[in-house]
Amino acid sequence: MRRLLPVCCALCCLAPAYAFANPSFTGPVTMRDGVALATDVYLPEGPGPFPVLVARTPYDKAGGQGIGDGLRDAGVVTVVQDTRGRFASQGVDCLFQCDGEDGFDTLAWVAAQPWCNGRVVTWGGSALGIVQYMAAVHAPPALDAMWVEVATPTVYQHAFFQNGAFRQSMMEGWLAGQHSDFFLDTLAEHPLDDGTWDSVQTADRYDQVIVPGVHYGEWYDIFNQGTIDAFVGYQHHGGPGAKGKQKLVMGPWTHALNTTQAGELTYPSNAAGVPGGTDTMLVTWLAHYLGFELSSAAVDAIPTVQYYVMGDVKDPSAPGNTWRSADDWPIPAAPVRMHLHPGGMLDESCPTVNDARTSYLYDPAFPSPTKGGANLLIPAGPVDQTIVENRSDVIVFSSAVLTKPMEITGRIRASLWVETDAVDTDINVRLTDVYPDGRSMLVLDGVQRLGYRNGSGSLEPVPIGQPIPVTVDLWSTSIILAAGHKLRVSITSSNAPRFWPNPNDGSTYRNTKSPTKANVSILHDQQHPSYVELPDPNRPDTDITVCDPHDAGAEASTDGSVTHDAPHAEDGAIETGVDASVDAPLLEDALDTKEGGSSSAATAEGDGGCGCRTKTGSSATPWLALAWLFLSVVNMRKYSRKHVFRQANPHVQS
Repeated sequence: MRRLLPVCCALCCLAPAYAFANPSFTGPVTMRDGVALATDVYLPEGPGPFPVLVARTPYDKAGGQGIGDGLRDAGVVTVVQDTRGRFASQGVDCLFQCDGEDGFDTLAWVAAQPWCNGRVVTWGGSALGIVQYMAAVHAPPALDAMWVEVATPTVYQHAFFQNGAFRQSMMEGWLAGQHSDFFLDTLAEHPLDDGTWDSVQTADRYDQVIVPGVHYGEWYDIFNQGTIDAFVGYQHHGGPGAKGKQKLVMGPWTHALNTTQAGELTYPSNAAGVPGGTDTMLVTWLAHYLGFELSSAAVDAIPTVQYYVMGDVKDPSAPGNTWRSADDWPIPAAPVRMHLHPGGMLDESCPTVNDARTSYLYDPAFPSPTKGGANLLIPAGPVDQTIVENRSDVIVFSSAVLTKPMEITGRIRASLWVETDAVDTDINVRLTDVYPDGRSMLVLDGVQRLGYRNGSGSLEPVPIGQPIPVTVDLWSTSIILAAGHKLRVSITSSNAPRFWPNPNDGSTYRNTKSPTKANVSILHDQQHPSYVELPDPNRPDTDITVCDPHDAGAEASTDGSVTHDAPHAEDGAIETGVDASVDAPLLEDALDTKEGGSSSAATAEGDGGCGCRTKTGSSATPWLALAWLFLSVVNMRKYSRKHVFRQANPHVQS
């Protein structure tokens, strides 16, 4: 394995000169409804059968040539498919809603081919990762493992409407780039979680996933929390073969893996990948699940959780900027409540005054601008928020200068008391690390539309002039604020164009009626204490000081992404549908095929006379050729991101 590492580096240097070959054949794969999806198959030389890597993409299957050509020498078949309605595939783009069934049918087709030896792994990031999650909940018996980067299993909540706020720049830009902006009308017609988006919301179906997975994410990614939710959901609630067999990686990146640059900060060289190298982890994982290394020892040795703890990038002696490993997520941490106080102060003490509030006027015609954060097509990552914090419609609360380091690792939520004269508005909360030179570097931000404060299934008017409790989810991070720094919380009602500016009149995206200004007050007195709750793993786990008289005796939230009593899918059959060539099995049949993480049963059609579901390993271990996978993966990532950017920004020359 160690000999592989310099080979990977050398091949990466040769990438520009490498000539990609054509697929062995291109043909349609027919889905259960008769729609044919264009599919490239790259076959190694020799009689086979071989293990198979599958990638389904909306960004043109031609981008998979590098993977296909590289894996040929490794004795691996690569299958790259245009998703429905994209490029050479038939049908109408379905915005992930049909990718569960399409993925299931594609994997069943792969398993039935004479060149398949029964080892099938899916790979991909972003949209290529989302389609993996959509397929996995259908428990395809043909699937052995998945490697998912920067994606989410809950698309409605993490991509479309984050806590009721429409993710405008990402969805409008991305859909326009895909020539699928007709979906904006559907999103406008169905802004509520009204059942329309059930097929892309899989958090209640974790128990239907039956394979191991790697979930590779980023602290500044658009799907930060989705990556963590997937890991926790499958690790603790997955079906046989999935539960207890997941890996999580969280690095300091912005939808661009394994780099030292994020926003306006440059991290040390160790930020460029997990300890030992991301390429080594990838090759180790695939070598096992593709059958070249039948022992699971190397995969078992990979830490369950690897996460990067960010720190002061200017002071080499400051704590942080290091990788840690853990057996699970979230790691144990004491919930520290930093309360808002008059005068813009932020500390742990309970408010002692009556009728204290800080107010601002929000005008949807002049929203507060987006500066960094979890963005896709606009600048992302840790960006100085000073220019935003100086606006009159932004209120700011800062701690005293820290006399010792303060670690924050886990999920962050702000609990606020809000009063407004509008029937609806948004509450945006930013958490920043204030450097000694005055830069206020964004760590996390979050949003909550007040009309969705009780859930996304209904839009409820805000009682005008009455204080209401609101929780704003900022998602998760890991950072150490060094001594000499400050912690800062800023609050406003807009973050545009990341989120569609709320018109304050109770209307929804593209259905604005009568935009109006909103006077907003954040209360922070004895009767209405407002605070941000921070998980600190270095603090004693003592009783929490509860300042809020309305929830006296209540316990603060200490868990991470998903509670371990999350709802499960109902028992019984999964919804699959049938076509002439694929019989989708019942869930219990699929579970039988994956009991204990192995699969030995036949495909949906049987073994087709080729023994495709016989789990055989290769007699050789072509490590050198497998190293091409890492090179190819990098190339496909670059191809996909460049393609998305060019489609969304046709006026930019690159």
